[in-house]
Amino acid sequence: MTEIVALSTSSTRSLDVAGISLHADLSGALFWEEQRLLVVSDLHLEKGSSFATRGVLLPPYDTIATLGRLAAVISRHDPRTVIALGDSFHDRSAHERLSPADRDAVAALQTGRDWIWISGNHDPMLPRDLGGTIADEVAIGPITFRHEPTGAHGEIAGHLHPKARVSARGRFMERRCFASDGMRAVMPAFGAYAGGLSIRDAAFARIFPANGFVAHLLGDRRVHAIAASRCS
Repeated sequence: MTEIVALSTSSTRSLDVAGISLHADLSGALFWEEQRLLVVSDLHLEKGSSFATRGVLLPPYDTIATLGRLAAVISRHDPRTVIALGDSFHDRSAHERLSPADRDAVAALQTGRDWIWISGNHDPMLPRDLGGTIADEVAIGPITFRHEPTGAHGEIAGHLHPKARVSARGRFMERRCFASDGMRAVMPAFGAYAGGLSIRDAAFARIFPANGFVAHLLGDRRVHAIAASRCS
């Protein structure tokens, strides 16, 4: 059994894309310090209530948990701009199921900063009554932010919910992760109930050639950078 091979570890790890130095936060957010820009992907708000409408009962606390984690990372970095990188809402009517308290929480997070909602495949028609601006993608310098990855140079995307499985001290550990080869990156899902797709899936091979990328795993206390080729 192969032991975990970490390139480096820290609670926030430097992650370079197209020559831009970013910080991969342990929460799963990405922070561009020079721009005071915070990026989160795949919040999937109201996933629990969406499942409930289909008879699958989950504890209805995913939205408050996700917004609470988002409030903590915003407090930590104090961004000037927040980009929600698509699939912020689990379905097209999810925003209608937000409680008044959750709507107030979103408004509080937006206070004093710019907020950009990127449309995703789960929420192609984003609500216009929750503040912020709506866009299909956003380009800042050499970086383009969009929901679904195309493999383009300078792209930061979400959608795939990357996770990686590694061996540590004789047992396997599976965690959400950032995936990046220095030219492009795919962000982990931020939502409390969002699942994950293994970085060994063919979907990642279409973006990163020959496993030539690094998985930045979200550990208990650190972000661990591990060569994708060492993950199972």
